[in-house]
Amino acid sequence: MDLFTPDFGLIFWMFVSFAVLFLILWKFAWPAIIKTVDSRADLIDKGVEYAQSAKQQLDNASMEAKKYIAEAQRQQAEMLREADKMKTRIIEDARAAAQKEAQKVMDAAKVSIEQSRKEAEQSFRDQVSGYALDIAQKVVRNQLADSKAQSALVGQLLDEIESKN
Repeated sequence: MDLFTPDFGLIFWMFVSFAVLFLILWKFAWPAIIKTVDSRADLIDKGVEYAQSAKQQLDNASMEAKKYIAEAQRQQAEMLREADKMKTRIIEDARAAAQKEAQKVMDAAKVSIEQSRKEAEQSFRDQVSGYALDIAQKVVRNQLADSKAQSALVGQLLDEIESKN
């Protein structure tokens, strides 16, 4: 059993070596370990803060993106309404211009028709008066063939001229 029960000297030297080792570790290794653990904790805290900041920035960017998208959609709707108004106005302007042009064409056609009618009437009058003169000339020639009829006609014309004055 001596194998399992240690001597007092062995325990004493083990305790002394443990104490020396503990003092060396406490003096030199423990501050380095604590410093490393603290720096690691600071690094983790900074990482957490950075992650929270990044999440906050992402949320802000997402909200701004939604605002920009909403603004773009509003502008798009406004542009579409404006384009529809412009389309309607252009159609109305074109319709009004076409009506004015049609009225001008109709007025020009009426003037042209009226002018053609007057020209036709004048031509007809000229032809009728030409025929009337030809007929009158032939009738007068027949009636004025003898000299007595000529003298009577001249007398009648002179009487009409005197009665007018």
